[in-house]
Amino acid sequence: MSARKRIRRLSWDEYFMSLARQVATRATCDRKHVGAVIVRDKNILSTGYNGSLPGLAHCDEVGHLMEDGHCVRTLHAEANALMQAAKHGTRVEGATIYITASPCFHCFKLIASAGIGRICYAEFYRDDRIFEYARDMGIELVHMTH
Repeated sequence: MSARKRIRRLSWDEYFMSLARQVATRATCDRKHVGAVIVRDKNILSTGYNGSLPGLAHCDEVGHLMEDGHCVRTLHAEANALMQAAKHGTRVEGATIYITASPCFHCFKLIASAGIGRICYAEFYRDDRIFEYARDMGIELVHMTH
């Protein structure tokens, strides 16, 4: 009888964040690869990564479209995940979103307006206004360090 090394089972949060990291590999803007996964009741509702509008050229094909130090050619992962849910008629209210980087303020507002009540993120990205707004709105922010 051989002894098998038991692999630690991931928590649900770790599992969904690992999926967000995998989704990020589809990103087409090499300035930052970000992935997002929207989940409710342990079921994946939608995914998104940063990339250009459907049918238009991507940064990795034609370069960046820069304004004020930001590439504006792409939609952010969170916005893409929300749009995919909307296109398919999937309700995201009460869901959790897993993002490889904390949302910018604009994406935070989209997430909050969609009724998502929990945001799990891996890396902090730029805008600390999200902390005050999340507190005031009762949205849980979870910084996942692994």
